[in-house]
Amino acid sequence: MLTLRPAESCLYDCVSLGEIMLRLDPGEGRVRVAREFKVWEGGGEYNVARGLRKCFGLRTAVVTAFADNDVGRLVEDFIMQGGVDVDWIKWVPYDGIGRNVRVGLNFTERGYGIRGAKGIPDRGNTAASQLKPGDIDWEELFGKKGVRWFHTGGIFAALSDTTPEVVIEAVECARKHGTIVSYDLNYRPSLWKSIGGKARAQEVNRRIAKSVDVMIGNEEDFTASLGMEVEGVDEHISHIELDSFKAMIERAVKEFPNFKVAATTLRTVESATINDWGAICWHDGQFHSAPDRKRLEIMDRVGGGDSFASGLVYGFLKFNDAAKAVQYGAAHGALAMTTPGDTSMATLAEVEKEVGGGSKRVER
Repeated sequence: MLTLRPAESCLYDCVSLGEIMLRLDPGEGRVRVAREFKVWEGGGEYNVARGLRKCFGLRTAVVTAFADNDVGRLVEDFIMQGGVDVDWIKWVPYDGIGRNVRVGLNFTERGYGIRGAKGIPDRGNTAASQLKPGDIDWEELFGKKGVRWFHTGGIFAALSDTTPEVVIEAVECARKHGTIVSYDLNYRPSLWKSIGGKARAQEVNRRIAKSVDVMIGNEEDFTASLGMEVEGVDEHISHIELDSFKAMIERAVKEFPNFKVAATTLRTVESATINDWGAICWHDGQFHSAPDRKRLEIMDRVGGGDSFASGLVYGFLKFNDAAKAVQYGAAHGALAMTTPGDTSMATLAEVEKEVGGGSKRVER
């Protein structure tokens, strides 16, 4: 079991730190020929807080920064619609053209069949990437307001030279006040390639990993971000044998004994719209797994891993049970990929039905 702060002593069940972008979605079409886009909000770390609030009904907030213009306020409006507290957003004066600060954009194609999903981020010089130590009063948040769980990840840490320092500052303060810290490695080659590649990713993430309680990541994340290579496994493959992944996790928890939990989704990609989907969680020396969902049909895979993370966090906060946590994570992630957008549209009742192996027949 994890040592969790009592709910009644905390204002928030979970707070996430990360960048939130405006997602421009061409629907069934391609970005290169689109004439219109649907817009959503999304960000790897934020999606966890939003899922915990909107699906699971917990009290959440997000720490981020925006340019103070109408685009930033649009993203704020999306966040408020999701019920996530916006009191910890830092607003930065806008210079008129984005020379000094702007809001990140993410053009994302869902993919279909043999054509994989594709993201084209446009996030240089964003307000969130310019966050630096001292910008957020972490003592006020963790010490006075109270937070049961804090979540952040490798996407935010990759944005600039200052964002890893913000993560370190935050996680150290969180742990000082008894808050559980989770971190999703979320390795993105495009974010690291111009600032040192895998070597820099490992330097940053291994430093942060020393202060993490719950580490989340797939085989690419553990190999590329933490250097947890296992013989016959590298970050370019789409699937590894379960025993090999267990060996990788065991090596990670041995090297980082502060890890209380290590968890991942297990995905085999047949096509953009057909994946096998499962999950595994290590806790207290034991592995717990969710049923492997064979040939899961996917509408929009973006955010599926984040929804797994939010279900996992809910399972620990609600039951403090690793076996239940991985079940809730896998079910929530699977349901999130049946709807468009980065964030989950699932309900708690739907997640619990899926955890219980409920019927997929129409409800009337």
